[in-house]
Amino acid sequence: MKKHTTHPDSATHAAETAPQLFDNWFDPIEFGVRGRVRDFIETMMEEELEAVLSRPRYGRIAPDAGKEAGTAEEATGHRHGHRSRSLLGTFGPVEVAMPRARLNTPDGGTTEWKSKALKAYQRRTIAADAVIAATYLAGTNTRRVRRALTALFGGAVSKDTVSRTWRKVKTDWDAWNTRSLADEPIVRLILDGTVVRVRLDRKATSISLLVVLGVRADGQKVLLAIKNMGGESAEAWRSVLDDLTRRGLQRPEFLIVDGAAGLDSAIAAVWDGVPVQRCTVHKHRNLLAHAPERLHEEITADYNDMIYAETSQQIEARRKAFIRKWRIKHRAVADSLEEAGARLFSFTRLPHEQWKSARTTNAIERLHEEFKRRIKTQTVLPSAETAAMLFWALLASGQINMRKVDGWKTLAAKPIAQPIDLAA
Repeated sequence: MKKHTTHPDSATHAAETAPQLFDNWFDPIEFGVRGRVRDFIETMMEEELEAVLSRPRYGRIAPDAGKEAGTAEEATGHRHGHRSRSLLGTFGPVEVAMPRARLNTPDGGTTEWKSKALKAYQRRTIAADAVIAATYLAGTNTRRVRRALTALFGGAVSKDTVSRTWRKVKTDWDAWNTRSLADEPIVRLILDGTVVRVRLDRKATSISLLVVLGVRADGQKVLLAIKNMGGESAEAWRSVLDDLTRRGLQRPEFLIVDGAAGLDSAIAAVWDGVPVQRCTVHKHRNLLAHAPERLHEEITADYNDMIYAETSQQIEARRKAFIRKWRIKHRAVADSLEEAGARLFSFTRLPHEQWKSARTTNAIERLHEEFKRRIKTQTVLPSAETAAMLFWALLASGQINMRKVDGWKTLAAKPIAQPIDLAA
């Protein structure tokens, strides 16, 4: 009978053992520090145990020492050797000898001593977890994190390690989702949705992330809510708005929306009467969708002349001229503009300094763009909740910062009556 044996591919073995870029970048400072990390950690553990046992290693307490000091007459426990523990930190992987001890209990038994500095089953320091999570957030998938952090962690980070580290963020995510909004001085809301692909039942599925940004009285933008939903229906948006009110959010003074019918219906049910601005950028796209491509440049020029006019009187005059012109040239464009009604010009009810920030949902659109850039390396996200968590974490970690809105110094001014006559 023939015996078949397999041998490792010499080409593969050579590739794995071949010197790589950065392999010869020896740093004596890093080498020296990491070489002393083990001794430092072991000393910390020994000192912690000494404090618990009230005596150093091999030490004894005198028979009358406890009485004089007002403490227990006997030692609180006894040592029984060491065990090896693997630990990964920003200093790299290290094996440490952890001291072991049995502590006396009030019922006469004993229990195993557990370090408070290095908890049971802990394999990574908190700082190492933060580095791994931050690298993942910066725009790489779980498989690439290992390669990105090889020099720091010596190849001790796998894609499963990244996934487990990322799951630790869920505790903070859950707390953020249930926090009270009663003390948030919100005066304006910006609402919009975006579509992402996630894995559901092992199949790539498109879902909607519904995002709500708030503007505080001092002009600072803040993320209030992000929910994963099957779409942007009235019921989906109503669920988001009801959650905000349930957590104590005050009635806003001004709303900026993308013009989706479902969102309009939800707002009417929850905050009827609050001035609503329909995003002028979204409306511009609607107008172009109603006309052949050869007319797009002319429509854009006329539309921008109207929307970006200096005064409400100029906007009113140019709106009438736009409708008259396009009723004749391409009626569908004029009808689309009229469909938007007064909501397209609600920004004129605010002080002129606020017009730029109140015309569009661009504040959320920029977040969407950064989020899409971040997930570009992952064509499909692991789950719907991961998508929402990732969006939130980009802001919570400071990787995306939001500035104050333009014209924030005049936010205390209340919206006036609609200054534009909509009669064409």
